[in-house]
Amino acid sequence: MSEAMRMWVEIIFNIGYLIAVWTLVIMMTRRQHAVAPENRAVAKRVMWAFALLALGDTGHVGFRVLAYSIGGLETQSIVLGFPISWVGLGALATAITVTFFYMLMVDVWRLRYNKPLGVAGWFLLAMGIFRLIIMLFPQNEWSQVVPPQPWGLIRNLPLIIMGLGVMVLILRDAYRTNDLPFKWIGWCILASYAFYTPVILFVQQVPALGMLMIPKTLAYVAIAVIAYRALYTRPQSVTATVPVAGR
Repeated sequence: MSEAMRMWVEIIFNIGYLIAVWTLVIMMTRRQHAVAPENRAVAKRVMWAFALLALGDTGHVGFRVLAYSIGGLETQSIVLGFPISWVGLGALATAITVTFFYMLMVDVWRLRYNKPLGVAGWFLLAMGIFRLIIMLFPQNEWSQVVPPQPWGLIRNLPLIIMGLGVMVLILRDAYRTNDLPFKWIGWCILASYAFYTPVILFVQQVPALGMLMIPKTLAYVAIAVIAYRALYTRPQSVTATVPVAGR
């Protein structure tokens, strides 16, 4: 695939993704009344998680499209006397919001299954805070189109731990309670990291691996669709088999 073709595939896909995810967020917002009372706390956190994800990705995608339009991904502009990499700024925005996305997903797990955070939950939240601190270091070189190693791996390792950690918690309790929607959500999280990990590890050597971000992104859309259908379109409870805390 030529560079020009890859650019247009990326732009068209990203715009389509943003339309889809923002549509789902708006639908979640408008259908709060349809959520069963016992699911409202979970539904609200899911809505905020995807609103944050959409916001960060809007910056990420929007700045990439802007960079393409003014000369290419390496293009920098002078803003208030400082050189700004639009791609880097967008990457930083989505890196922050996806961290909060998984912190909220930890709380989704806690509320869905009436669990205390416990050691595992607090550890995953600490990983999120740790990642935000790591991203402050200048070695991240946010002006670069391709993340530098080893800092690309260093800043993503806490995210991998968070994502796979919450996946394990969700799948464990979803299978214990036969909670079909969250079984699928857990497997979609795993799929997203299966596509994302090769990008983190090897995109510097094989730039074409960046195309794996497409199926990785589709996994997030699938999570949003599953959560919407489970929480916002069913008048009856979907957590009837989930144990109540204290039992």
